[in-house]
Amino acid sequence: MNTANPEKMDLSGETAGEIAYRQIRRDIVFGTLAPGARLRLDRLKDPYLVSVSTLREIFNRLASERFVVAEDQRGFRVSPVSQGNFREVAGMRELLEAHALRQSFERGDIEWESQVVAAHYKLAKMEAFIEAGDSEHIEAWKRYDREFHAALIAACGSKALMETHRGIFDHYLRYQIVAVIYRGEAASQEHRQLMECALSRDAETAAGILARHIRACVDHTLDNGLLSA
Repeated sequence: MNTANPEKMDLSGETAGEIAYRQIRRDIVFGTLAPGARLRLDRLKDPYLVSVSTLREIFNRLASERFVVAEDQRGFRVSPVSQGNFREVAGMRELLEAHALRQSFERGDIEWESQVVAAHYKLAKMEAFIEAGDSEHIEAWKRYDREFHAALIAACGSKALMETHRGIFDHYLRYQIVAVIYRGEAASQEHRQLMECALSRDAETAAGILARHIRACVDHTLDNGLLSA
């Protein structure tokens, strides 16, 4: 008889539940689990290698983060998307990130600068692929986009601010994945300008570029009918 515990810790010390939480969250952000999709406990416990009770705990945790909706007596669904919610998420991202940029630019050192430059290099490479029509790099592009913006604010000195920004950014990222948004050269130029502002510690200019960057993305999405009302 096999008495192995399927939810024991792996070699890194993480439980199967924590690993499953991160994987499910990622699958929601990157669209593997589509907006509005029904999350059936009995069907998902085996793919994610956890019990039904652990899966329920994970979905409740994700519901508190607004990635999942708990339906009374009917289980769980992936949170839907809408134009109004996208605008709300974008506004929160702009508010948090602009504040964090100012603190990070003031406190950043040479190590921080090198991280920003390295993150921008990876993002720029992916953007070049996308501009050339290579759709195979969509997920890597958005992952490096997240890493670049996280690098810009990494010296802000507030773990709480970083964690809150990460949560909002992932909601924003989910919309980009759903709509497969890429504005082309304008977006890549804005990323380069943000890097240059970081190196010159020009936080005010960076905040203006960031606002234009986020608002243009929202306008592009809604103007092209990539999200329902």
